[in-house]
Amino acid sequence: MDQTVKRYQLRSEKRVLQKRVNYEAELNPQQLEVVTAADGPILVIAGAGSGKTRAITYRVSWLLESGINPNEILLLTFTNKAAREMIHRVALLTELDIRQLWGGTFHHVGNLLLRPNAKHLGLNSSFTILDQGDAKDLLTACVAELKGEKKDKQFPSADILQDIISFSINTTNELEAIVRLRYPHFEPLTSQILAIAQRYAEKKREMNAVDFDDLLLGCKYLLERHPEIRNHYASKFKYVLVDEYQDTNKLQADLIDQLASVHRNVMVVGDDSQSIYSFRGANFANIMEFPNRYPDVRMYKLELNYRSTPEILNLANDAIAANEHQFSKTLTPTRTSIQWKPAIIPLRDAAQQSEFVAQRILELQDEGISLQEIAILYRAHFHSMELQLELTRRGIPFVIHSGVRFFEQRHIKDVVAYLKIIMNPYDELSWRRILLLIPGIGTKTADKLWSAIRNEHDPLSHLAGFSSLIPKASKGAWKQFTELMQELTHEGFLQAPSAAIEHVFKNGYDQYLEAKFPDYKTRREDIHQMSTFALGFDSLQRFLTELSLLGQIESEEPGKEASQDHLRLSTIHQAKGLEWQVVFIIYMVDGRFPSLYSLKERDALEEERRLFYVGVTRAKTQLYLSYVLFSENYQGPYFYRPSTFLKELNAEHYELWQIDDTLEMSAGLPEYVKDENKYFQ
Repeated sequence: MDQTVKRYQLRSEKRVLQKRVNYEAELNPQQLEVVTAADGPILVIAGAGSGKTRAITYRVSWLLESGINPNEILLLTFTNKAAREMIHRVALLTELDIRQLWGGTFHHVGNLLLRPNAKHLGLNSSFTILDQGDAKDLLTACVAELKGEKKDKQFPSADILQDIISFSINTTNELEAIVRLRYPHFEPLTSQILAIAQRYAEKKREMNAVDFDDLLLGCKYLLERHPEIRNHYASKFKYVLVDEYQDTNKLQADLIDQLASVHRNVMVVGDDSQSIYSFRGANFANIMEFPNRYPDVRMYKLELNYRSTPEILNLANDAIAANEHQFSKTLTPTRTSIQWKPAIIPLRDAAQQSEFVAQRILELQDEGISLQEIAILYRAHFHSMELQLELTRRGIPFVIHSGVRFFEQRHIKDVVAYLKIIMNPYDELSWRRILLLIPGIGTKTADKLWSAIRNEHDPLSHLAGFSSLIPKASKGAWKQFTELMQELTHEGFLQAPSAAIEHVFKNGYDQYLEAKFPDYKTRREDIHQMSTFALGFDSLQRFLTELSLLGQIESEEPGKEASQDHLRLSTIHQAKGLEWQVVFIIYMVDGRFPSLYSLKERDALEEERRLFYVGVTRAKTQLYLSYVLFSENYQGPYFYRPSTFLKELNAEHYELWQIDDTLEMSAGLPEYVKDENKYFQ
């Protein structure tokens, strides 16, 4: 006999909530307008330091205290930490049970949507999410499966393949276009790359697995191809809130529109002036064209700045003023003036720039400012090389937010390994490092080669004799390598470390960078910067000795691990969202900041100007902008022009600091350089 089953549903208790939060007392008028805004699409332009997080948090609180159920609210952020902090603040404000509120990163929410609907993608709901390491290993396996075609010796690495596929998905552009624009040197291999991408997708399905990009791409497929699923979630989420909207890519913006398609109560919060991540796929057009996608949008602006002094904000407003494509805004200070204007400092060269920054930091310490309240920012990581050396020599402890220390980077250590072998042909660590760079040589072959090298009286002269140990497919690469090592033993290279570095770079290592790393252009600049530094040494031995001594100084820094008082060094991209009492921005010259490429392309120059604005608005109390007049690199002497961005500033909003011998040195500069610098004198 069949048993009768009666369904019983638990319902949340409906009650009229009495508001606990005194919104008028805890928010400024601009924030209050945002928090209490009526339904409909809303664009919030939140200037730097304007309390954006507070506005979003209190908006969620307002909705909950207005009777909206937590599971009817979707809060999208770019980090899980940001989501947790916001939700925790809301819980403290309202004292409500908000565990059912949907909050997290796009990928977190994507996972929640995909699990119950996995069958529509040919997956089981227990699918595995591959992390970046697992995805890279799977791509490597796909490359190894290539059949019927001879794989090019400089075939893109798994890292590059991962970048091509991911960038294509997140920007919704064809994979062929990504190869052509980002990796033109691999364009002849496009058909093979497409085949690998296809096989990668097939293997993931066979494994019942997805990668991070699939979490978003799968959601887009579900919402676009299955109206019933889209309607379910779009009806469920009465309110959609998005943080850092200026950083969204095309795929993320499309998902937001789908999820808000029923109620259209979507609030996006961001700052167009801080849109700086196009290299990651972020789409500046998302925030600028939001009013076109939602013609009935209401726009609010948060312009009261709680971070910086009036003097710094005057300069910040100048910094972004020249951009044509922006929502107009004027940052207004809540802090009172301290009668300290930002400083612009022209300096002779990179060495003097480093001396100035280091000396000023020591003075700031004497004035009672902690090192952890000071940051040195720059456009690209290699701009900090000379400064890292100067700080190390002076024993000023620092941490690097933009990566590892300059001479600890993998590509720098690779090139240095070639030089070490020339000076000491029995350096086992250096041999093993560079042998594994040769295409087709793995650990076993490297072991055999090292055994032969260590027993040879003059190994550098007998490298060609080891060819019997080399796999057939690698003999051409081995021949090129042996010729390079022979050339490096010539007296001219032994007395010119800069020339030796460039010779290694041009004879194989540049090709290796292009095939191995998505950021090969940045790594290329690092090597050229090391070459420039090496110009100060008249022998390879002295150059390598200096590097060793610098490493020894670093290892002897007292209390380095225990102390928390460290200076911060960072690219501006990595510094977004952070703040310090004192900020130095170095290398403010055309070709470095703004970058050389951006000087030729309007949209790129506007993004560089936004990057400058982000750097300036990291400073609370003191800001120093420095530029150099002269440099000498591996190609010869070079005279810099002050950054275009400095010349756009109102002279009343900064002070010019003149270093004594810089003025004397400027007498010998070319006329066009002197004319440029008259602007600051």
